[in-house]
Amino acid sequence: MSAAVTKNDLPTPSAVSLIAEMAARAAGAQPVTINTEGLGPGLPPNVPGFWDPAQQRLVSVHDEIERYRQAPKAIRGTAKVETLESVTELVNRHKTANSAIFAATGWPNPKLTAVIDYHAVDHAPDFQKHRVEYGFPLTEEFKAWVGGNGKSMEQQAFAEFLEEHAAELAAPFDSERTEYEPLFKERFALPNELIELSHSLEVFVGAKMKSAVRLQSGERQMVFETEHMNGKGEPIDIPGIFMIQLPPFVDGDVVRIPARIRYRAGQGAVTWFYQLYRWEYWLRTRVQNDLLEAGKGTGLPTFEGAPES
Repeated sequence: MSAAVTKNDLPTPSAVSLIAEMAARAAGAQPVTINTEGLGPGLPPNVPGFWDPAQQRLVSVHDEIERYRQAPKAIRGTAKVETLESVTELVNRHKTANSAIFAATGWPNPKLTAVIDYHAVDHAPDFQKHRVEYGFPLTEEFKAWVGGNGKSMEQQAFAEFLEEHAAELAAPFDSERTEYEPLFKERFALPNELIELSHSLEVFVGAKMKSAVRLQSGERQMVFETEHMNGKGEPIDIPGIFMIQLPPFVDGDVVRIPARIRYRAGQGAVTWFYQLYRWEYWLRTRVQNDLLEAGKGTGLPTFEGAPES
């Protein structure tokens, strides 16, 4: 049985008129094709649309067509990777003849950016919307050394820092001795000497410094007063410079940075600190080398700087 139709189910006269008007307007709209020849590069030969005579305007069909697209017409977005090796592998997967790699090499935000859809060599522009980005994530060890650079530490804290980071201490190369010992007029310390120094400083935690003299070898000799030794104390040889070796970036190659040992004495108390020598220069050099490695691994041109935004 069919359901009975009541008067309330029928459209009102005003609704009927509106529907009729919409139908008439729709029927009046005419498909048009716009020729884009001579309007510049990057356009298709023709652009479709509808001319609405009622409103005297052109209606775009772009959004309606895009609703039915089953795959993106272009890759857009930035892939962020955690290692330099991943940069090479991902760029090689997507690169074109026009791809290029850029690197911001300075601290505090070194970054490598590969632009897959970069402009062509013949000046034909591209969108630059498909990118691979490597932000040079720092290792915890490097953060610790840079974070403590130039900061005063109590004697026990300094001793504990040297022990905790013993794995990053390195023996100097002969070329480094030749360059830095005359420059600083100090003697390089070997890793075992720094560990012995940390142990000696722990012994004299809380003791007053009696005297400090500079020796001909370039190191300093510090004497502490101790009650259990009748005030005589024991001399401690303090080297002036040491070398650290560590990877600044996760899964990256190492850098070698010289550091100077410094202390301040006041009313018998001593505070310690170290100064990393030109560490930003060594970090930038590492980024530059990684940029070259990315270029070799991908066969793409490399540039120091940033692509157009």
